[in-house]
Amino acid sequence: MRAMQDNRMPEEISPVIGREAKAEIVDRLYEVALDPIRLEDLLEVWEGRVAPHRTGHSQAVVTLDDPEIEAHLRRATVFLDRFEATRDVNRAQTVLEEIPRSAAFLADGGAGIAGFNRAAGVAFGLKDGAVLADLPFDEEDVALLRTQIARVASGRAERAVTLRIRSTITGSPVIVRVGAVDRVAEADARPLALVISTELVWPEGFEATVQEAFGLTLAEMEIVRGIALGLPVREIAEARGRSPETVRTQLRSILAKTETHSQSELVRVVLGLMDVAQIAPVEMVQPASTSLAVLPVMTLRTAEGRRLEWVEFGDPKGAPVLYMHLDLGLSRWPAPAERAARQRGIRVIVPHRAGFGRSDLHGKGADYTEAVARDYLAVLDHLGITRAAILSQGADFRYACALSLLRPGLVTGILGCAAQLPLRHAAQYDRMDKWQRFILANARYAPKVLPFLVQAGYSLARRLGKEKFFTLVNGGSAADMAAFARPEIREAVLVGSEIALGAKISAHQAFTREALSSEKDWSKLVQAVRVPVLLLQGDQDPQTPVQTVRELMADFPHLEVTFLPDTGQLLLFAEWQVVLDRLGRFLPAR
Repeated sequence: MRAMQDNRMPEEISPVIGREAKAEIVDRLYEVALDPIRLEDLLEVWEGRVAPHRTGHSQAVVTLDDPEIEAHLRRATVFLDRFEATRDVNRAQTVLEEIPRSAAFLADGGAGIAGFNRAAGVAFGLKDGAVLADLPFDEEDVALLRTQIARVASGRAERAVTLRIRSTITGSPVIVRVGAVDRVAEADARPLALVISTELVWPEGFEATVQEAFGLTLAEMEIVRGIALGLPVREIAEARGRSPETVRTQLRSILAKTETHSQSELVRVVLGLMDVAQIAPVEMVQPASTSLAVLPVMTLRTAEGRRLEWVEFGDPKGAPVLYMHLDLGLSRWPAPAERAARQRGIRVIVPHRAGFGRSDLHGKGADYTEAVARDYLAVLDHLGITRAAILSQGADFRYACALSLLRPGLVTGILGCAAQLPLRHAAQYDRMDKWQRFILANARYAPKVLPFLVQAGYSLARRLGKEKFFTLVNGGSAADMAAFARPEIREAVLVGSEIALGAKISAHQAFTREALSSEKDWSKLVQAVRVPVLLLQGDQDPQTPVQTVRELMADFPHLEVTFLPDTGQLLLFAEWQVVLDRLGRFLPAR
């Protein structure tokens, strides 16, 4: 009786989140929409507020059920969708983009301008190669500004100087702050000053996005713009031909719709989102491959008309192996492993699951695990394959189980690498490294938030580049870091994952659905499997540690488990010789 109680899922509770904590979470959501690099900050706050935890001697998990946070989440997603931060910049550009809504530029006190942000280009009319004399200020003011820039940049003045200058464009005063910055690049020894002005740029088309995010009327949008630009209610009312009291009434409606509680909070939210609108997206560059062969991508149409893709490598006449590419889209092996598959007479078939590559997503409401299994079956049927072994990774093991049950006699055996099993309690999430826990725990306990978190993660990967992102997420596993440092493994990961995150591909929707599916209880699926199963597990797996595997194996005594030393989630890539050796026992006779 005690053992059964230990295996039960923890009691779920909904927290009462205080206004201060709620404001902190909302701030982080918009910060992530502004810049996905801040996702780790959200991770820290989120885990402290709504993460799974244990209380006393009983287990309890906090589930998010807060309409206000969910409303802000939907709005932040609108901006993350439309203005994904995907650029690769140098140090000077980074300094300027940290303040995208205010006109700012860099200079050393000479005649030229070393760089300027997009807001300065709009507000001051600056073009490439612009000089200080092009600024819309009187000649005397430009001379004064140049003198202060030279003094601050050289260290002869305080690190920050503030000037009041009048714009020749608007006739209004502009406050300019001149501050010292560090050297921009190793090859550039010039001391520079950063000049930030109070000239605020309202991005073209921004109104439509704000209206969509908050459900505002056109009149309300005009008031939001006036408030954000610092105009008092009286001036906004005069400009619109309305009374101040009418504008105040409309402002109360705006605060209710935006779920903000003051003009200052409204301005903070809108200006933060304005930053997003001024970020220019940059497409990812496809990684160069020097040793992996280019594989033709084949396609078919399912009975419901969906497109399915797949590739193959190894021996085209060899024993069929259905390879499952994990939610990271690891569709290729290290070049020596692919050559070895051919030499050993193994035909490796790699369907691109729904939402990966150009395979179409399933319709909403479909049983995800069964739908994926049916897609695998459709590819095998199309190829006329009646017997095949399965090689799966991570939580893909559930698809292998489902396929073996969907068509008895088809699957000759399942070899799972770094497999994930259905988890039982919060302590098993606690043992994961923080990034894996962040995604999977929220898939179970805060599923409404997960799409935003995953999309932000994909945006972060674009911003950092896949190589740096992999290092960030898997840095807790020394074994995975050692494996990724090997050129042939790094190449396989970067090239293979193009079906998940490429120049024009983002599988964040598919990843989200897979994470949600993996955190439902699929124990009965595993227990029903009747084909031979061998799980190769790593002793440094950041997602499924040894202790968790040993706990879960008590529920699945029919599964064979072997631990490989000095391996993690990249077990297949690091120990492919061992994997192919063990796979041999499951291969169908040719």
